[in-house]
Amino acid sequence: MNFNLALPVGTTLDRFIMRKQEAFPFATGELSQLLRDIALAGKIVNREINRAGLLDVTGAYGQQNVQGEDQQKLDVIANIRFIRALRNGGEVCTIISEEEDEVIQTGNKKGKYIVAIDPLDGSSNIDVNVSIGTIFSIYRRKSDTGCDGTMEDCLQSGTQQVGAGYVIYGSSTMLVYTTGHGVNGFTYDPSLGEFFLSHPDIKTPANGTVYSCNEGSINSFPEGIKQYLSYCKDNNYSARYIGSLVADFHRNLLKGGIYIYPATAKAPNGKLRLMYECNALAFIVEQAGGKAIDGNRRIMEIEPTELHQRCPLIIGSPEMVDKVEEFIKSEVAAV
Repeated sequence: MNFNLALPVGTTLDRFIMRKQEAFPFATGELSQLLRDIALAGKIVNREINRAGLLDVTGAYGQQNVQGEDQQKLDVIANIRFIRALRNGGEVCTIISEEEDEVIQTGNKKGKYIVAIDPLDGSSNIDVNVSIGTIFSIYRRKSDTGCDGTMEDCLQSGTQQVGAGYVIYGSSTMLVYTTGHGVNGFTYDPSLGEFFLSHPDIKTPANGTVYSCNEGSINSFPEGIKQYLSYCKDNNYSARYIGSLVADFHRNLLKGGIYIYPATAKAPNGKLRLMYECNALAFIVEQAGGKAIDGNRRIMEIEPTELHQRCPLIIGSPEMVDKVEEFIKSEVAAV
């Protein structure tokens, strides 16, 4: 019999989660279910994105979010889809979203988890068919169950994350996540409606020759960052900047590289959100062997003081991040 006619299709996300469940002595399946809920919402959002041009759901929604940014129609759709999936799943007591001013109480007062989410990162690229994504962080609540989650539950440092990941919607759709035991990537097969393990135990290269930043703002960058970018050019590094954080991060994670969004004159505290973007990606990159700093300190050690707090982000291959730190420290020493 020719068994090549029916080769295995691979390990599904559900099966992988079940196998790894014993890694969480404090859990009895809730975190596993939560990850499944996020995967389900990711599938639904993937469907909406793939048919966006046919259903007139591209373009601006006509409102601004709490960040003062114009909301896209798919921003709103993705936000609704993920909130609904997490509420219906029952494991999450409170959600904080980049698209919402205040915390969202799900009504699941016995839920043990808090989720911070950017439902659709890079949404300004929707209309031009550039890769976009969803970024999420998972925390265990500190307050007692039986009541709504508190602000203390929501404002935890990145070191307290029990899970983080992203879904990237591009030429293929991938879910990449960590629960503190390495990073694994799953590619969506739309014909079967399943995510399959495609990138087991991701390790980012220790070094690279790609840098990603918006050099259009270079005149307002700190001097140490300017010097590092000159160093990159002197060493014939390649500039690769999509303008979609998930897409730039994903490429650099797999191939090696560094993403830089420093403080600028226009955004002295940085532009990216600590709770919805930076903490999650920092957890992922560290689990893959990389580093993430704000220029002075480890991203995951920053103590948040507000839901929509911004911070600079320098993230990627460890030797490249170390090199940036050298230039920043030299600048400080010179002063």
